[in-house]
Amino acid sequence: MKEVFEKCDYEHTFFIKTNKDGKVLIVSLYVDDLIFTGNDELMFAEFKHSMKHEFDMTDLGKMRYFLGLEVLQKSDGIFISQKKYALEVLNIFGMDKSNSVFNPIVPGCKLVKDEGGVKVDKTYYKQVIGSLIYLTATRPDLIFVVSIISRHMENPTELHLQAAKRVLRYLRGTIDFGIFYRKGGDDELVAYTDSDYAGDLEDRKSTSGYVFLLSSGAISWSSKKQPVVSLSTTKAEFIAATSCACQAVWLKRVLGKLDQNQSRSCVIQCDSSSAVKLSKNPIMHGRSKHIDVRFHFLRDLTKDGSVELVYCDTQEQLADIMTKPLKLNTFVKLRGQLGVCSKTCSIQFKGGNVSFLCLSYWFSG
Repeated sequence: MKEVFEKCDYEHTFFIKTNKDGKVLIVSLYVDDLIFTGNDELMFAEFKHSMKHEFDMTDLGKMRYFLGLEVLQKSDGIFISQKKYALEVLNIFGMDKSNSVFNPIVPGCKLVKDEGGVKVDKTYYKQVIGSLIYLTATRPDLIFVVSIISRHMENPTELHLQAAKRVLRYLRGTIDFGIFYRKGGDDELVAYTDSDYAGDLEDRKSTSGYVFLLSSGAISWSSKKQPVVSLSTTKAEFIAATSCACQAVWLKRVLGKLDQNQSRSCVIQCDSSSAVKLSKNPIMHGRSKHIDVRFHFLRDLTKDGSVELVYCDTQEQLADIMTKPLKLNTFVKLRGQLGVCSKTCSIQFKGGNVSFLCLSYWFSG
């Protein structure tokens, strides 16, 4: 019987084909571009032959560049970056010869509406922000500051533009940075969640942040202002943890389809003991009665074992980099723990076996 591809219900760009021997072929499609990977050379050859027979396709071989992402596949792991795109951004905005800085935002900085400030061109400011947003695809160290400066696109002033230009100056000094996924790294999904209580000085809403690690590198991250005003740090942390838990459910399902089943609960590290207790104890009514019902979804996930919220020390909280401006030494430490490094640093890592042979890239001619 002819084997067919199965469409992933949780990520519609994924198509998976498996055979009786446990071999797998995974295809990701974007418009007329596709990449594929797997653990069997014969399945690769059969797939290429069938595609050439049905469509006018060009085989570009081992993937090196895809939608602005540069992929360096080596014997000890895979390094992804956006160096070429970052250089183009710096050239477009005239920052290619600017002095570099060591962090993208001044520690302790709080950006607010600058009603009396000098207005700047909205279109230019939005172009800068849009370019930086695309760079966060491989740069989790930028996600917090980009989230902050993007809140002021409607009425930007010199204050906001200077903050955006500082990000570009930081980018110039870290132009070859990306994420390194080490061969033989931990295949268990681990998450960190954090919040910055009432961090927005205008509406007093908190910022949620989370990051997921797999194979020694970050695979999913977020920094986002919460939809409601939190009445306590516990509530702010609980809301952030709920958002993280929802992402954990989706990631576990996608990884399961990719033959990377997560047998245990996804461990979510949280530096709020109150939020951890609240996720496990439904009778803490006095401390939780003001929290919206939708956020108690976390309790259901904890109860059925999908996720496990555990306490971690604030000094080891990786998601801090997603929620607040940090001191330089703390920022550099957490950035490294996310797997963010330069191309030259990535060659120092050593490891064991890789799950998949390689990534290959095709496009329709």
